[in-house]
Amino acid sequence: MDLCQKMRVVEKSGMPSFRCAVLVDIPLIDVHHVGRDRKSQGRAASPHVPNPVVKYPGPFLARNSQLQLERLHKKHGPIVRITPYIIDVDIPEIIQTVFSTKGNWHKTPWYHGSSALVNNQIVLNLFSQTDSKQHAKERKPIAKFYSPAATAALEPHIDSVMKKFCQDLERRFINVPDDKREFDLGQWILFYTWDVTGAVTFSKPFGYLDKGFDFDGVLHAADKAQDYFVVVGAMPFLDRIFDKNPVYRVGPPGFNTSTGISIQRLQDRYTGADKEYHNPDIPDFLDHFIAAKNDDPENVSDPQIISWLMVNMIAGSDTTAITIRSALYFSLSDTKVWSRLNGEIRAKRFQERGMVPPAYKEVRAIPYVDAVVREALRILPGVSMSMERYVPAGGFTLPNGDYLPGGTIIGMSPYITNRNQSVFGANADAFRPERWLRDEAGGETEESFQLRLTLMHKADLSFGGGSRSCIGKNLGLFQSYKVLATLITLYDIELSEKADWKVICSWFPRQEGLRVRMRRRPLSAS
Repeated sequence: MDLCQKMRVVEKSGMPSFRCAVLVDIPLIDVHHVGRDRKSQGRAASPHVPNPVVKYPGPFLARNSQLQLERLHKKHGPIVRITPYIIDVDIPEIIQTVFSTKGNWHKTPWYHGSSALVNNQIVLNLFSQTDSKQHAKERKPIAKFYSPAATAALEPHIDSVMKKFCQDLERRFINVPDDKREFDLGQWILFYTWDVTGAVTFSKPFGYLDKGFDFDGVLHAADKAQDYFVVVGAMPFLDRIFDKNPVYRVGPPGFNTSTGISIQRLQDRYTGADKEYHNPDIPDFLDHFIAAKNDDPENVSDPQIISWLMVNMIAGSDTTAITIRSALYFSLSDTKVWSRLNGEIRAKRFQERGMVPPAYKEVRAIPYVDAVVREALRILPGVSMSMERYVPAGGFTLPNGDYLPGGTIIGMSPYITNRNQSVFGANADAFRPERWLRDEAGGETEESFQLRLTLMHKADLSFGGGSRSCIGKNLGLFQSYKVLATLITLYDIELSEKADWKVICSWFPRQEGLRVRMRRRPLSAS
């Protein structure tokens, strides 16, 4: 069965719609680029220059309706025109070029909607910064704090939240009468990831696990901000009218809620208002960011610190929750996958060894856990929309020989490229963790497997690519491995018959309906 048939996809009323977490906005006129500096990007399209992408297929309504990107590619092939001047491509072999480490394929203003207005000044963050040189300058002082080694140093923060997570699940849904045991695990995973973000960034969880609901409205505001970003990404000029209006802010929420939290926590750190829970001997991200400012005050300002904090706030929680939910839901939905995943984790006897939560370095070494996490990322990446880049000056020739002048916009969607059958096989729509393992039974040699694995890694855009890859990748993966290992070590989990899995399509594809029943496993259980 096509995986899309397993998902109930919700299209938000009044918002651009898309199927299976793919969203495309295709306006009547090229409003997508109003206010952009076409000349500086070497844009080829103008009233006097032939449109270089007009020859590519795109149905009659492609200029003035909202179409489904996946369906377009299935109908028209790897190159489709989604606006008069933008093409979306499903060509894995050019990913390393378009998303290169050289940084000469610049982001478009599509990304500016995730910026913030601080003291009437628009502050771009690592995600929304479109100037490659400025991005490199802003990323360099903090990149080391997101390295595998630095992430491992945060494990005590993460483990404290993990223990709280398990305690609250047991108190609310496990050590209770049978008729109260069914619950939405997906919602609690989101509470967990947000509290981890608070712990590693500010030394204090936000409190969602403790309260058991979105008590301050921040999670709802974050969802609305993602929906808003979808619209203003397609029409960047709207963001300056609504959210970044210096005279009167019209709304909707934008990312001001996350910005406000970041500003308040920075002020608390400066004044010592957070001394009751902040221990300088166990540094958090805010400590690191302030240290970066102290080391280079001429180049690192408080607005720069706010922009760094916003990256954690905006992308550090929801995307990780998406991966964990997908890994659990699709594994629970397949008896063979769930049985093997349980078997390989429990064979390590973490509970019997007193290692709960299990140490990341041990969990990461379990092949099938790694395969399940990678497959969850592939099947529903945290960002599923098309990621745009300008063709650099000098142009670019596609593998089919077509030449694209500098300034042409190419988009590539992780959701689409992650399903490319030439890379992932004829069953690319299926959740099959085994694709990440060597097929010894089928006679696959180690050399053939490594070649296939390399091709899959190169085609994987789940965390972006090149110099603009997600800086928090290690932290997100770290949590995903540990949550799976901890839950399966401690509990028997079964998917509820009432589970109504659905994916709400936005910048981050939000899932709902991971309803389960859980039982604590006895210590002697095998």
